[in-house]
Amino acid sequence: MSNNGGDELRKSAPLLDAYLTYFESARIPFTVPGHKQRASTLDVGLGKVVDSDTPLYGGLDEIKLTNQVLAQAESLAAKLWGADFARFSTGGSTHANQAVIFALGKPGDKVALSRTSHRSVLSALVLAGLEPLWLSPEVDAVTGVPIGIPVSEFERVADQNPIALLLTEPGYLGTISDIAPLVKAAHKKSIPVIIDAAWGGHFGFSKLTPQHAFQLGADALITSVHKALPGYSASALLLARTELLNADRLEQSFETTHTTSPAGAPLASIDGVRALLETRGEQLISQLVSHVAEFKNAVQSNFDLPIFLNASDFPAGRFDPAKIVLRANQLGASGVEIETLLGAKGVRVEMADNDTIVFLATLADRKEDFDSLARVLIPILQSSAKPARESATALSWSVVPQVGISMRDAYFAETEMTDASKAVGRISADLIAPYPPGVAVVAPGEILTEQIVSGLSASKAAGVRIAYATDSTLAMYRVVKS
Repeated sequence: MSNNGGDELRKSAPLLDAYLTYFESARIPFTVPGHKQRASTLDVGLGKVVDSDTPLYGGLDEIKLTNQVLAQAESLAAKLWGADFARFSTGGSTHANQAVIFALGKPGDKVALSRTSHRSVLSALVLAGLEPLWLSPEVDAVTGVPIGIPVSEFERVADQNPIALLLTEPGYLGTISDIAPLVKAAHKKSIPVIIDAAWGGHFGFSKLTPQHAFQLGADALITSVHKALPGYSASALLLARTELLNADRLEQSFETTHTTSPAGAPLASIDGVRALLETRGEQLISQLVSHVAEFKNAVQSNFDLPIFLNASDFPAGRFDPAKIVLRANQLGASGVEIETLLGAKGVRVEMADNDTIVFLATLADRKEDFDSLARVLIPILQSSAKPARESATALSWSVVPQVGISMRDAYFAETEMTDASKAVGRISADLIAPYPPGVAVVAPGEILTEQIVSGLSASKAAGVRIAYATDSTLAMYRVVKS
């Protein structure tokens, strides 16, 4: 992918320009960070890591923020996405989710949210004292993947007066709810709709991808700039419209939960990516979608059964065409074993479980990268292939939570460890999730069932990482004291 203009991007990206200007200028820093961009004089390896680092305060701008370059960049982002409010986060979508949830209401208020929500959303509910009204996704009978929250699920809890509807769109496997009718149903009751679009930062800038949340009428959009987009790790955007959300609360909540020492590189990258989308987004995203389609076709041509999820498997606009999801079950193979074989060839994948492998494709991938992946992948799949098996609905999508006490009460309760054989029927004090995708199988305050305990054990045995449990071996569970 060509540079296409060298310094052209920085001319329309004030934070990116400020970052580059800092390192082009003579300086004698007597401020943080302590490495002073010369840690290499102390150790070469350490210097390679930190010497390109500069903060917002005293780096991209003066300590007193005299030049207001962050505010300028955030205003440009708000304009591009059609928002009234925009903030750049160096704490990822995790922080942006926490910030918007803090701004919604008061402890004890209820929010309707998808059970496929990321752990960061659940953690924010505990911190804010909000109570979840869980919405279960519809699961596709053929592929076994969640395909979104139906309007009927929201209507089922609407009479409990939720103060917001929180959705995760797209899901980890690229599927998307029918968002517009959900927004319409919520807005009839003046309920704001918040979309965690961490994996959908590229939406809305090409006719080949689904629309982004604001184009579908939502009130807040959270997205990562380091997942599908080429930003710095842990860079994210919080964007909002303020008809149903309070701008002052959003600002207060954002600052309450953000670091007071934001690093300059993530901020500059957010601004640079925004400028990239604004100037070349349609071209680059369309090119990515084309490369992904060519790659899938090249691999698929070697097999009889369909081995990838495709947009044609779902209603129009309900799947991310840039997503590469391999259905290992169609090959009768283990996704985890294929991941291991790929790793031995230097290929890292985003996620693998027994039935599924996710390859993350982004704007930074070139045609030759997809060609190289195909050359490595095809013989591995051919050697791994056996008779197809039915897809088993993943544990993360199939558990219907049984609430014992509130998440907040469970979080602060006295707890004890109990043997896994005695855990069924007890109230979990932990949030436990296969990672990725980080979707909770059980949350604090929920009852541990046989499905959960045996399912987690089976997932771990299959090679899936089980995250956040106090005992990572799953021999013991941390539960609320009886």
